[in-house]
Amino acid sequence: MAGTSSGIVAGLTAAALAAVGFLSYQASANVPASLSGRATASASPSATAGGPPPTQGSTALPGASGTGERVVYSLAGNRVWLVGADGQVERSYPVYPGSVDPPPGTYWVNSRSNAITGTDGTPIEHVVRFTEVDGLAVGFSAAVGTTRYAGAADVRTGGIRESRTDGDAMWEFGTIGVRVIVVR
Repeated sequence: MAGTSSGIVAGLTAAALAAVGFLSYQASANVPASLSGRATASASPSATAGGPPPTQGSTALPGASGTGERVVYSLAGNRVWLVGADGQVERSYPVYPGSVDPPPGTYWVNSRSNAITGTDGTPIEHVVRFTEVDGLAVGFSAAVGTTRYAGAADVRTGGIRESRTDGDAMWEFGTIGVRVIVVR
């Protein structure tokens, strides 16, 4: 009889876990992309591996970039601004984008990794992710030893590369839940 009751408990536990998993999946699928940090558009090309330095736009904070504490990333200017709660720019610097751009919009930092290997095979540190495009994580990172991509040109990359010094600043500033505003 003990074997039968433990089998029933195991079956009920498995059914409960399956139900919770299904309900979690349903709930996450119904969260608007603007709240989940997931992009709703497809990838667009922005840079090639090991290519020339990015074209730098204006160093002035874009006007339509929100208010309060935030990270502002300009796709066209290949530049990042770290903006404090008082609306003052704390730091601004150039970046090297990957091959996949996030669509313009508002996101939130949703995960971080201290040190990993990038999709191009390069060791990277201080990874601050804020969205996904077509299943590829998109975020800021500092490559150990270089700011450019080292992998093959056909590798999809969502990393927005920074110098190690700028990566340190992003790591301190870009904690979970900080807004990221992506502008053209």
